[in-house]
Amino acid sequence: MNSPTPVSGSAERFHEDWARLLSADHGIAVHPELLGHLVTRTAALLHRAQLDEPFEPRLAAQAGADLVDAHFTDPVLLARAVELLHKQPVPDDRGPALTGAFAAGWAAALRERTLREQEAIRTAADAARKEAERALRASEARFRALFESAAIGIGIGDTDGNIMAVNKALQELFGAGPADMIGRRVGDLVHPEDTPGVWEAYEELISGKREYFQFDKPYYRQDGEVIWTHLTVSLIRDDDGTPQYQVAMLEDVTDRYRLQERLRYQATHDPLTGLPNRAAFFERLEKLFEDPEPGARFGLCYVDLDGFKVVNDSLGHDMGDELLSAVADRLKTALTPLGHLVARLGGDEFVVLLEKCRGEQEAVAAAKTVLKALAGPVLIGDHKLAVGASVGVLERRVSTTTPGAAVRAADLTLYRAKEAGRGRWTLFDPKENARAVNRYAVSVRMPAALDRGEFFIDYQPLYRLADGRMAAVEALVRWRHPQLGVLGPDEFVTTAEETGLIMPLGRWVLEQACGQAAEWIKQYGDAAPQLNVNLAVRQARSAALVADLARILDSTGLDPARLQLEITESTVVGPEDEALRTLHGLVDLGVALAVDDFGTGWSNLAYLRDLPVSGLKIAGSFVGDLHDPAKDEATGWRIVSGLVSMAHALGLTVTAEGVETLKDAERLRTIGCDWAQGWHFGRPVRPAEIARRIVEEPGGRPVGED
Repeated sequence: MNSPTPVSGSAERFHEDWARLLSADHGIAVHPELLGHLVTRTAALLHRAQLDEPFEPRLAAQAGADLVDAHFTDPVLLARAVELLHKQPVPDDRGPALTGAFAAGWAAALRERTLREQEAIRTAADAARKEAERALRASEARFRALFESAAIGIGIGDTDGNIMAVNKALQELFGAGPADMIGRRVGDLVHPEDTPGVWEAYEELISGKREYFQFDKPYYRQDGEVIWTHLTVSLIRDDDGTPQYQVAMLEDVTDRYRLQERLRYQATHDPLTGLPNRAAFFERLEKLFEDPEPGARFGLCYVDLDGFKVVNDSLGHDMGDELLSAVADRLKTALTPLGHLVARLGGDEFVVLLEKCRGEQEAVAAAKTVLKALAGPVLIGDHKLAVGASVGVLERRVSTTTPGAAVRAADLTLYRAKEAGRGRWTLFDPKENARAVNRYAVSVRMPAALDRGEFFIDYQPLYRLADGRMAAVEALVRWRHPQLGVLGPDEFVTTAEETGLIMPLGRWVLEQACGQAAEWIKQYGDAAPQLNVNLAVRQARSAALVADLARILDSTGLDPARLQLEITESTVVGPEDEALRTLHGLVDLGVALAVDDFGTGWSNLAYLRDLPVSGLKIAGSFVGDLHDPAKDEATGWRIVSGLVSMAHALGLTVTAEGVETLKDAERLRTIGCDWAQGWHFGRPVRPAEIARRIVEEPGGRPVGED
């Protein structure tokens, strides 16, 4: 290209007009120095195109192209440039050709520029598409490799429950091919031993209510074998959060499960006989006491072989073990079909548990079945061994005892059977059992038990039937015996009374209970319950009781009006009884008296009129007998109603003991009974639980709180 021709004259005016045109706002920013150079160069090209000979239209086309190269692509600029060129004097009628050449050069350059830009965009888009496809293929390859080579089974399903894909590990886990699994419904994989809740969790997941869940779940393999898995199912959503797929991961834990089952079996079964062991027996027994139905009963047959030691000593332990195995087989064969649990407790001791016993008759029948099963000789090798057994039979309502107390009672009953001549069954006798337990407990431990801090007090609430509020608590002493466990008062108080140890124990109970009651009154004021404390017969006949109680009330600060002492019917045997003086002395202190267990021993009701008592407690046996199918319920209610009416006629407050159901509580309320006590209202509990109940009562806030 030739050098630009210097401008002069009309060319100078065109240069100025051209510069103004290019300097106007065309939507681009150009450095002034570069703009000046562009103006000079393009103006010179156009000037030469106007004047040079011969006429060179390409110079005008070049000027248009230079503008496009400098990003002057606005069509308005082109129009104004054409107008400006038309105004210039051009020889030989070059004007239209020059203007056309300029416009054509500008348009050709713009088209070329646009084509280049489109090609660049297309190339970039193509490169981006190829990169995305490559990344997608790489991602899919990684997923496929992970999916196929994973050590755990993976399955993918839709939210309708259809299996869409399974990996190799899952196929091997189920022993099936893809055709056997793909298209099946997840709901078809139910197993009878499925963990409770697994299918509810699955429904929540596929409906979008949860994101994942985990369970141990069994499945059937294609060949019918059962496998155990640790199952994790996750929900996959789309960008809008809508559930799309479910992904299940299954880890084979069959070996671990079988090991756990084997260990669990070994932990709960006797290795010699295969029967449930002591731990399994106590676990089953304790379950009966967790949430018993009203009136639920159970039975125990405590079995000990007669003469087993002779076999062991004379024929050896191996022969003894074979004999125990044979005995276990006979007991299991005879009693398991009846629905009873047979367990070996150790040595030659076995036990039969009747979980839903229908009464003493069924328990005795089980004991007779035991003796019949062991009546014939046992053949072991060349030996024909005669084996017999003694059986202690216990049958009780669940609500009347505890697991530990029941086993101890059955054990003691067993030894009564042995003492009676062996080869027989003996039925539990509460009086004999209490005497045996108490003799042992008192003789071995009780003298020092108070000093060792082995006694503690639980409190059982009494409720007013009229408004359902807690009215009082009864203090019940417990003995945490290091060998026998926790003993209730019925297991040691009688013997303590016979030996005189009831005096220091009774004094301790009064001190502890009065102190606790005073603390509740200090914390909760009038919302605190009245305190009821039982007096043993020997206490009530002690001339020192009044002075002892006065001292205790003074030291604890307990208002005497908040204390009621409970005596039994046998405390006073006549109007001249010396105990009456003590009872009147107690009432003079301001405390109240009530007759406990009323109706179980007193024959002359006239004495009730002469006693300084303000209340009586109907023995729990009256209410308990209402649920005895062998006794007429209507007659029982008439007796209870008569006792309530008689007590009210004497101006006494009536408390019903042994209330276990809401129905009984409502019936007692309708016949006018004032207070009630029993498992329906609460078992004996620690002081903290009583405090919690006080707070929950209306107006039961601690003193000082708003």
